Amino acid sequence: MAVFSEKPIKTLLLHLALIAAVIATLFPLFWMVSVSLMSSAEANRFPPPLLPAAPTLEHYRMLFSRLNLAAYLLNSTLIATSVTVLSLLLNSMAGYAFAKLRFKGRDRLFRLLLASMVIPAQVAMLPLFLMLKEMGLVNTYGGVIVPGMASIFGIFLIRQYALSIPDSLLDAARIDGAGEFRIYRTLVLPLCKPILVTLAIFTFMGTWNDFMWPLIILTDNDLYTLPVALANLLGEHVQDAELMMAGSVLTVLPVILLFLVLQKYYIEGLVLGSVKE
Repeated sequence: MAVFSEKPIKTLLLHLALIAAVIATLFPLFWMVSVSLMSSAEANRFPPPLLPAAPTLEHYRMLFSRLNLAAYLLNSTLIATSVTVLSLLLNSMAGYAFAKLRFKGRDRLFRLLLASMVIPAQVAMLPLFLMLKEMGLVNTYGGVIVPGMASIFGIFLIRQYALSIPDSLLDAARIDGAGEFRIYRTLVLPLCKPILVTLAIFTFMGTWNDFMWPLIILTDNDLYTLPVALANLLGEHVQDAELMMAGSVLTVLPVILLFLVLQKYYIEGLVLGSVKE
C-alpha cells in the first residue's frame, strides 16, 4: 500500500511547489498594479493594504497630463521597434551565412564571435561611446539604435536554427536559378519564422528595458526612453509610491502583452533552435 501511495504524495508536493513558485513570481506584479490604483500615501500605511480602498486612475492621468509620459513612451516604442526590425534583418542574414554558405575562415570567424561573448558589455561602452561621438550620433536616436542592430547572441541563435534547413532544399533552389538573396527571402525567412519571433521578443524586451546605454548616450530630456524618464521621476517623486508604480505598470505592460501574443512562436523557436551541429 505504501508503494501505491507514494506517487500521489509526490505529485501533490510537486503541484504545491509549482503553485508556490507561481505565487512568488506573480505577487510582485499584482502588488505593483494594486499600489498604482491606490490613492496618494495609501501604500505608506503600516501594515500596507493589499488592495486599494477606492481604486483610482489619478496617477495614470498625472503621468500623461503633467509629466508628459506619452512622449517618453513614444520614444521607447520608436527605438525598440527600430532596433528589433534591423536586428532581425542583419542577424538573420549573418546567421544564415554562417550556417549554410561556405567561405574561407567561416568557422574561425564564428568561434571568434562566440569567444567575444564572454567580454562584459560594460567594458565595450567607453570605446563604443567614443566611436559614436566621432560619428556624430551622441544624443540622437541613432546612437541608441546602431549598437543594437546586430548581436552575437542573435547570430548564434539563428545559425543554430538554420542548420536544420535541408541542404537539398537550398541546392534545388540554386539549380532552378535562384540567387542567394532570393533563397534567403523566399525560403530561409519563412522557415525561420519561429526563431525570428523568439529573437524579436528577446530584442524588443532588451531594448525596451535598457536603462544604462540610453542614459549614457542621451543628454536631451526630450529624447529619453521610458526607463530613464522614470528614474528621473523617482528623484522628483521619491515619496509617491503610487505614482512610481503606475509608471512601472506602463513600462512592463507592453512587453508582457507582446510575450502573451507571441508565446507560441517563442516556445517553438526555443525548442527547435536547440539543433546540434
